[in-house]
Amino acid sequence: MERIAVVETPEGGFRLRALDRPGAPTEQVTGPAALDRPGVRWVWADTTAIYPKLLAAGVRVTACHDAALTEALLSGHDGRWGEPRALRAAWARLTGAPVPADPPVRERDTQPTLFEPFDDGVPTGVDALDVLAAVHAAQVDRMPDAAFRLLVAVESAGALAAAEMGHVGLPWRADVHDALLVELLGERAGPGMPPRRLTELAAQVVAALGGPVFHVDSPAEVIRAFARVGIRLPSTRSWVLKDVDHPAVAPLLAHKELYRLYVAHGWNWLDTWVSAGRFRAEYVAGGVVTGRWATRGGAALQIPKVVRRAVVADPGHVLVCADAGQLEPRILAAMAGDHRLAEAARDADLYARLAAEAFGGDRQRAKIGMLAAMYGQTSGEAAAPLATLRRRFPVALECVEQAARAGEEGRLVRSRLGRTCPSPSVGWWGAVGEVGGGGEGGSAEWGAGGGGFQDGQAQADQQTDAGGRDGGSRARARGRFTRNFVVQATAAEWALALVAGLRRELMAIDGAELVFFQHDEVIVHCPAGVAERVTAAVAEAARRAGELLFRDTPVLFPVGAVVVDSYADAK
Repeated sequence: MERIAVVETPEGGFRLRALDRPGAPTEQVTGPAALDRPGVRWVWADTTAIYPKLLAAGVRVTACHDAALTEALLSGHDGRWGEPRALRAAWARLTGAPVPADPPVRERDTQPTLFEPFDDGVPTGVDALDVLAAVHAAQVDRMPDAAFRLLVAVESAGALAAAEMGHVGLPWRADVHDALLVELLGERAGPGMPPRRLTELAAQVVAALGGPVFHVDSPAEVIRAFARVGIRLPSTRSWVLKDVDHPAVAPLLAHKELYRLYVAHGWNWLDTWVSAGRFRAEYVAGGVVTGRWATRGGAALQIPKVVRRAVVADPGHVLVCADAGQLEPRILAAMAGDHRLAEAARDADLYARLAAEAFGGDRQRAKIGMLAAMYGQTSGEAAAPLATLRRRFPVALECVEQAARAGEEGRLVRSRLGRTCPSPSVGWWGAVGEVGGGGEGGSAEWGAGGGGFQDGQAQADQQTDAGGRDGGSRARARGRFTRNFVVQATAAEWALALVAGLRRELMAIDGAELVFFQHDEVIVHCPAGVAERVTAAVAEAARRAGELLFRDTPVLFPVGAVVVDSYADAK
């Protein structure tokens, strides 16, 4: 595939140079349509800066090399995770100049001001096309092996898919969303006023606690109100409240659930994010340290089940919703090369197979043991099933144990393709964000923007270490992180390979659009008549993703696909 570097010009055109032909002249083109060329891998500084403009002009490209994403991967591999990655920073590293910070992200829907100068992302007096070509060549030279080159390819393909999904949008019925909000919350109130149902529930909570009036949505005020009736709460988390026997608890839990809906996906969200029948999210490819995506507002990766009723296919169309079953334990089996676990992973229900073989048919114990192996839980109800798995699948368990030991010792660990965890630097706790949520029951979702742990024990470890009282706690917490990192980051790579392959397959199916991607789940919006072809394309993309990462592994990666009119009917 021919590689062509492309940079924008102040006039809105583009300058191109073929990178596979030494000495190729620079080509000047006038508009996005000139980039509508099959069989080209476009080399550009940042997909998010240039590709939306091409999509707006009706141009879709086959492949790209995203220099910013690649620089981030290479910096991480070198033990410098989180350093600036923009073209200007990459050029500074290449030339030995001071590395500048990345420019701030432009806010949603903001446009350059009338007199804002054109910025091509390189120092004054240097040709942007020369810089891009040199940075690309240096990046190719720095890639350690074929696996890492594959990582760069799927990461860049993911950036294309992210931009395309933001452009196309997820079908969204605003009238259905409004109706469900009225059903659950009551009619929309005036500015600054909560809806009727929240007001009623708040009044019930206050009355049950005997007054005075307080803000039910304030954890501190709730804790003080319960203290007045002799109940000490360590927090207002739902699992804490459910153990409290008091008439205020039921309306308080109901208020918490509805208030969360009102704030996260209420009328303000609907007004901001849905237009012309589409929810257009701003996906951030590689936005999480494991390689999973993030979003810039809109909470596209956290759509509550009740709100999914508003995700409805257009007339004559359907949604093909597909997700990988028990992905992370299958990834562990394949990457560890544990033949016994790989054989179990040939079944559609891996946990049922493990239960039949080692746990007397108790599927829940089998699942608890496997999750404990991947997330580092060694006590409580996990201890016995974990010991059973250690005896039965020593190769797989040793794989994650090695990663945990490396983390505790301050070493770097890498995914199957070479994505690298953050080093144990001074800012390590700030670099790894939230833990919790996600597919296999509490996966470690380590964000790139700080925030601390959701997991209670890890949070306690962090606080202990911050006080300087127990340096070993920090090491153990990092070991838990690296134990899961190798599995979850490799699972993210498999999912990216799935998206890249599915995107390619859908190009040949008229009207089929990838409209949603979350961890190991995809949604395709398509004419009803091609749903069968789309379902086959999803299965084929999953099969090829397994081959790309693991070659001849016997592990199967089943993807369950259903054809529905509404996302709410998928599960």
